[in-house]
Amino acid sequence: MSDFANRRWVTSREVAELAGVSRSAVSRCFTKGASIAPETRRRIILAAEQLGYRPNAIARSLNTRRSGLIGVVVSDVGNPFYARLIEALAIEIQARGHAPLVFVAKDAAATEAMLPELLTFQVDGVLVASAPLSLQVTRLYNAAKTPIVLLDRMADDEEEVAGDVCADNIAAAGLVANMLVASGRRRAAYIAGLENTSTSRDRAAGFAQGLARHGLAIVARGIGRYSYEGGREAARALLSASEPPDAIFCANDEMALAVLDVARGEFGLKVPDQLAVVGFDNSAPGALAAYDLTTVDQGLEAMARSAVSVIEQIIAGEDAPGRSMLPCAIIRRSTA
Repeated sequence: MSDFANRRWVTSREVAELAGVSRSAVSRCFTKGASIAPETRRRIILAAEQLGYRPNAIARSLNTRRSGLIGVVVSDVGNPFYARLIEALAIEIQARGHAPLVFVAKDAAATEAMLPELLTFQVDGVLVASAPLSLQVTRLYNAAKTPIVLLDRMADDEEEVAGDVCADNIAAAGLVANMLVASGRRRAAYIAGLENTSTSRDRAAGFAQGLARHGLAIVARGIGRYSYEGGREAARALLSASEPPDAIFCANDEMALAVLDVARGEFGLKVPDQLAVVGFDNSAPGALAAYDLTTVDQGLEAMARSAVSVIEQIIAGEDAPGRSMLPCAIIRRSTA
């Protein structure tokens, strides 16, 4: 049997005995900001290294009543946006001295099932990316005094969450409309992700409002389900119309890349001369030379900082800040 199978945790008592100090001195040595004499610290560190000792975060949480764990629940990690969001959140959580506990759900129903399980890990708070929550789950968390913060979508009126952090989708889509009109486009279409998501609805609303300010309207709509294949289907339908659009704004980059492939490969269109295409998310594939996609950047790092700050504020006993709307920027490339 390997030595790993017989693993035993080294205790602070053993470190104290080897270093010839008290257990409280060992505790102070590994407590950030605690006062301890340099020579005592040196002896404790040497003893800890010799024994392979590391402080027990679980035992410490019993004293502080905080686990230091921040739950992160996401779905659709095949979408580059959510993969980057997980990375940004994990980096921010760790930089603030916490530990991320990441759960990946295959769909909204799986997200709903995972959230009660997260409570068994005594997480200090949970960040949920773009998923609806039932009252049953949010009330369970409120009873446990554990905050839930939504990312990349706004909470509905009936959702009892601590806050939400999302891009200002309406303003961003309005900027896209202004850009397209300024470049001479008059027949703009929109491809939604899912009609029941706040992000897709708000991007549609902002785009419509932006066009209306110039006396124009969305001439056609499609639903691409935030997927490449869905984007292909929607693009074929829009470009097959008797009067096809001269611009297509997509609710995410994955669908926009599909539109470019269909427009160029199946319809022989020149982009942007005959068709302008704009995405949303500023994903890495869109920056490739083969696509060079004009898109909207949501500022993932700022989103991660804001979301973790909200959790920390609530943990510290401050009032929940509610909604945080973050500004976006257009990344102008060659497709519009």
